[in-house]
Amino acid sequence: MSHRRHILSHPDADSVWRQTLPSNKNYVPCEDDVTADVAIVGGGITGLSTALHLAQQGIQVCVLEGHQPGWGASGRNGGQVNPTLKHDPAALHKMLGDKAESLIHAVSTSADVVFELIEQYQIACHPQRAGWIQASYTRAGAKRLHQRAEQWRRYEIPVESLDARQMLAHTGTTTFQGGWIDGRAGSVHPYAYVCGLASVAEQLGATVYGNSVVTELKRTGRDWLVNTAVGGSVRAKQVIIATNGYTGVLLPRIASTVLAANSFIVSTTALGEQSNHVLPKGETLSTAQRLLLYLRKGPGGRLLLGGRGKFSDPDNEQDFLHLQRALNQLYPELAPLDFEYRWAGRIAITRDFLPHVHQPELGLTAALGYNGRGIATGTVMGKHLANLIAGKPAAEFPFPISPVRKIPFHSLQRLYIAAGVAWFSLLDRVEWRGG
Repeated sequence: MSHRRHILSHPDADSVWRQTLPSNKNYVPCEDDVTADVAIVGGGITGLSTALHLAQQGIQVCVLEGHQPGWGASGRNGGQVNPTLKHDPAALHKMLGDKAESLIHAVSTSADVVFELIEQYQIACHPQRAGWIQASYTRAGAKRLHQRAEQWRRYEIPVESLDARQMLAHTGTTTFQGGWIDGRAGSVHPYAYVCGLASVAEQLGATVYGNSVVTELKRTGRDWLVNTAVGGSVRAKQVIIATNGYTGVLLPRIASTVLAANSFIVSTTALGEQSNHVLPKGETLSTAQRLLLYLRKGPGGRLLLGGRGKFSDPDNEQDFLHLQRALNQLYPELAPLDFEYRWAGRIAITRDFLPHVHQPELGLTAALGYNGRGIATGTVMGKHLANLIAGKPAAEFPFPISPVRKIPFHSLQRLYIAAGVAWFSLLDRVEWRGG
């Protein structure tokens, strides 16, 4: 397969991303026995944001990543920085009661945290903050999105309802009947962002290891001992599990609380001025379908479109054809588009579509389940986890800390996801035709 047709998949998924970055640091494995105040398992956005914010407070922290930082979906996503959850304020209040307000505030400020870190530490990741559009194919769906916008306006959030004419102006396609735009959102080059977090965390005093698969966690007196496959270990008072969609045999109880689904992404060649009418102000976009599509424009006029994929990791170009067809249909005037890159990352879906924080044992905390909103939510999660670990009152922690509850018949998650995709696809088609 030629370089231009490269599919980013395991085990070398970040190879093409790396070629676009000024730094190509290789993080060495943890082969010695070291000590730290906090050990973090997982070198993605949550783990590195937590490490950075702990290091800011002078806390000795060590990050153990099984591959290289950003190897998972943290570095392989669509790059959208969306400060939202699936649920709007009214639903969150119904679900969480008084706890909803602190969660709403944390999520609402999550994009601020991302872009403030980028500015403060000059992280080179192509940041752009022009807003996020959620779009509907139908008038009925557009009405629901306008109601959603109204909820957020009550929180003095800069959102605007869009009709079909305005959608055309914002997106460059006549496909959508309406939607809304959230001015807080933006986009980044995700792998570059993760590399930047890792670099800043190190500058502040954290230790970051790569190629250090954790094979065992065990209590030794008041401490935890974290053993790695390469022979090294970390002794720490606190351990944070930040492996999200890649949580596996190390902590099967935690892994069983989420469905690990693949999100696939395709990128066109650089289209230059041909794509000027597509998202001309630099917004990101996602559809309001159950099986949503998400789109943004990258440097050089590349169009990046993401959406559902099969459960297993992609192994050929055929796995991405549904996305390529969708993008050609959105912008037929540009068709046939030439696709240069294809990749996938594994997201973690929870039953309630909320992030989950668990503390199954003393000194052990797991945070996962971002439901496809990992850049903003994972970053702000790291900030608040650091404060929690540093000793701030648990009452100030904005995310609910919940018991570990296994998804029934979790071993059948491949069938869960396949059945869900088929069912949601049917519902989407029925609603679209119903207008």
